[in-house]
Amino acid sequence: MAYDENTAARVRKLLAGQRDVAEKKMMGGLCFMVNNTMCCTVSGRGGMLIRVGPDAHARMLQEPHTSPMEMRGRIMTGFVRLAPDGYQSDAELKKWVKRGLDFVAANTAGRKAAPRKAVAAKTKVAAKAKAPPRGRARKGLRR
Repeated sequence: MAYDENTAARVRKLLAGQRDVAEKKMMGGLCFMVNNTMCCTVSGRGGMLIRVGPDAHARMLQEPHTSPMEMRGRIMTGFVRLAPDGYQSDAELKKWVKRGLDFVAANTAGRKAAPRKAVAAKTKVAAKAKAPPRGRARKGLRR
């Protein structure tokens, strides 16, 4: 998966002030997650994928340099593919990343993202706290 490292560095710089940002290699590129929700992806096929949500999808497709995101023959509503010409300047890239962040903010309002390690730690503690099974565990003489 060969995504554009320069664009990824530019997106990292824009997201540097955000809380709960994670990068994952997925969707054929490098995906930027904010609060465990996809914001945008630097695509391995060139360009970027921006998550705008199904309500804004048709409106965003009217913007220059955008096209529908197609995955395995299906149009993915809520995502737009942005050609590299659409984010040449820093202002253009910032505008598109902000649109992804706006989607994340609208869909995670009031929900706090739990770190995955903390969730795993809680399940381990809960497993240890379980009592041993009752029944005929003892062998030997009965009284």
